[in-house]
Amino acid sequence: MTDSSLPAARTLQALKAATPLLWTRPDSAEASSEDAWTLEHAKEAAARFERFAPLLETLFPELVPSRGRIESPLLRAGAMQAALHWPPGMGELWIKADHDLSVAGSIKARGGIHEVLEFAESLALREGVLRPGQDYRVLAEPPARACFARHQVAVGSTGNLGLAIGVIASALGFRASVHMSADAKEWKKARLRARGVTVVEHAGDYEKAVAAGRALLRDDPNGYFVDDERSPSLFLGYAAAALHLRDQLRDAGIVVDASHPLFVYLPCGVGGAPGGIAFGLKEIFGPDVHCFFAEPTQSPCFLVRMMSDAGQLPDAPDSPSVYDVGLDNLTEADGLAVPRASELAAAVMATRLDGVYTVADDRMFADLARLHDSEGLRIEPSAAAGFSGPGQLFASAAGQAYLQSRKLAPFMSHATHLAWTTGGRFVPPEEFDRFLSRGKSSAADN
Repeated sequence: MTDSSLPAARTLQALKAATPLLWTRPDSAEASSEDAWTLEHAKEAAARFERFAPLLETLFPELVPSRGRIESPLLRAGAMQAALHWPPGMGELWIKADHDLSVAGSIKARGGIHEVLEFAESLALREGVLRPGQDYRVLAEPPARACFARHQVAVGSTGNLGLAIGVIASALGFRASVHMSADAKEWKKARLRARGVTVVEHAGDYEKAVAAGRALLRDDPNGYFVDDERSPSLFLGYAAAALHLRDQLRDAGIVVDASHPLFVYLPCGVGGAPGGIAFGLKEIFGPDVHCFFAEPTQSPCFLVRMMSDAGQLPDAPDSPSVYDVGLDNLTEADGLAVPRASELAAAVMATRLDGVYTVADDRMFADLARLHDSEGLRIEPSAAAGFSGPGQLFASAAGQAYLQSRKLAPFMSHATHLAWTTGGRFVPPEEFDRFLSRGKSSAADN
């Protein structure tokens, strides 16, 4: 599949012009040392969530109906499919509704909460406030909370990961601080402060907020920094989602095999969340699942990295950013406003990711409005990036070349297309009304 994308020169031209495009991975990509990870690592993360479920149910009343489990529904989206004007023969559209995850209200609840739980578990066992096999609800009692209060948990974020980390850390009794970039939404900062979380604002972008937080925690013996760019714990917390999705697909009667392909469209910022999920899905379904990352046209950090690794970005540095190709990293999809891809996620995805496509902000807003009007769902702009993926696959030369090279064309009427919505549960009504107004205007223009 060495020539299934647009010719490299045309792809680079579209990338630099911030024109929506689809790029597919050449088969020549080499495996990395991270290929030592297996599905067992994701299962370990899932088991940790299970151990903590009774405690989470105690800490968060909204988790009582799910008995402490933080999960999202799998939704058939026939009305949205019609709103997108799909022609016959494309298969069916479904939604993995992580925009509605409890506690944090975004996909970041998966990796972010998992890492804080792993740190809390390790610390509690080491300090003797938790014994192996003990009911984890003991961690809500005074000795454990006094232990946690001596430690600070910090993270750098554009918003949603900060919400996840701040909420769970403060609920457990840790001192929590979130270093936020200039593009983080004010309502997210206010929500964190209401939870007693210290919010540290930085004038620069996401990368600068992460670097600042990392530097401040480096010399704190009681400090723990959740590093979105480098963390295996975050990555595997996301990977655990694939196990639950496998069960949901089975319960919905959805077959995934060579003649019933599954296509998954994942909004991408630094790459940890979509990378972890794609890793888990590839471990479960192998070549029968096709994973595509969706990025804003001005912030396609993972696309830049994948193209560079494929030798398609002349004179690119070893770890290129969107600034290196003349883009400004400015987008209303704040959760995706990241200039440089995670080294960890890029290494794991080198031989697993099937492709990356870019989306203009106006298209994300238009799809946000279409989803609201067709399915009654409320999401934030970055969460809408997945819905243009099937159209890119079917309407572009790169997409058609991909389907032909994988011999998928005869089976597309039996395909399942899964758009992963990533955030929006806690967006204030007035903010969503602004999103909706812009989205309706954008939809009318397209």
